[in-house]
Amino acid sequence: MFSQSRSAKFLAAVVAGLSSLYCTPAFASLFQAQEVKSERFILVAAPIGDGSNSQLNIYEQVSDRRPCFARSGNKPTVVNPLLGTFDFTGICNRYIDSNGYSVRVGKRDFGSDMRLTVSHQAGEALLMGHSPDGLALLLARAGGSGSGFMELKFEPGWKLMRRHFGRRPLGHVYVYRETMPEQKQAF
Repeated sequence: MFSQSRSAKFLAAVVAGLSSLYCTPAFASLFQAQEVKSERFILVAAPIGDGSNSQLNIYEQVSDRRPCFARSGNKPTVVNPLLGTFDFTGICNRYIDSNGYSVRVGKRDFGSDMRLTVSHQAGEALLMGHSPDGLALLLARAGGSGSGFMELKFEPGWKLMRRHFGRRPLGHVYVYRETMPEQKQAF
């Protein structure tokens, strides 16, 4: 049995260990980022309500039993989210909010510290990352104006990667870049 002093020291060590895990950059190393087959994914500006606003959806083709989405046109590319017409369990994955995706730059997982939004500016849909300290990053764009579901194509340097815990892949993807873009590339 621990003495009072040894118990206090043990508890202090545990708390210090947990504090360093969650309060420093070491937290970023809790998860790793692994490559994905990019041809199996699509980023989509999905209309909300009357279509004047959009949100980010990411669709993944898991199995080849049926297509999860179809593309047509260019600038912008219109997306038909076929996964909405059948039970897509085991065939498609759909990531529709911050539980399913986040921004990661190198080993830094921004988590809820960077909000992803789709905004309509200058005649096209733009995927933006916004941090509480005022940083705004342009991550992807539709390449033209349109309505409905539109494909968002990454700006140079950005790609998708999957979150892993050890060797275990998780149901979360990163909008990923190896290094922070130079200020002139920030939007």
